[in-house]
Amino acid sequence: MEIPPIIPAPPMPPLLFATTNMDKVREVALLLGPGWPLRTLRDLPPIPEPEETGVTFMENAILKARAYATASGAMAVAEDSGLVIDALGGAPGVQSARYPGATYPEKFEHLYRALRAHPRPWTARYVCAVAVAAPDVLYTTEGVCEGEIALEPRGTHGFGYDPIFYCPEYGRTFGEVADAEKLAVAHRGRA
Repeated sequence: MEIPPIIPAPPMPPLLFATTNMDKVREVALLLGPGWPLRTLRDLPPIPEPEETGVTFMENAILKARAYATASGAMAVAEDSGLVIDALGGAPGVQSARYPGATYPEKFEHLYRALRAHPRPWTARYVCAVAVAAPDVLYTTEGVCEGEIALEPRGTHGFGYDPIFYCPEYGRTFGEVADAEKLAVAHRGRA
């Protein structure tokens, strides 16, 4: 009996991760591992950014995934994520990237001013909604990580709101843990 030859699987096509945020790209590349090449919006000719008109993270993720899949002709993965603080009625929420302040330390100052009127603990969560489209939505998922807002920013790891997000599992802020440790429990890793 002759054994048929093993035909290697074709290489994975590059996946378009529809972002220009290289911190997010670094995290997603770490999650996917070396077997799946990533392309980002920086690798393509300019594509107009869709207006994020959704009122939920998932609505915005779907909107972006469909827009970038249609414009690029590629399967696109888009995410929308942010910080939700209970004492602030869910703010900054879907406006996390556009919350007042030109830098994250300025955003932190604004949040701490708003939180002073509320008793602690300041419960919060990170939310990440992911949509895959080509251009119709093929898949959606959401990851959530519960925590609190720390009394002050701590740590230099991560990005965005990580220095103020206290993770009970680690007893530290996400700014105080390495990427792999963060992704094991964080919203993006869970999504």
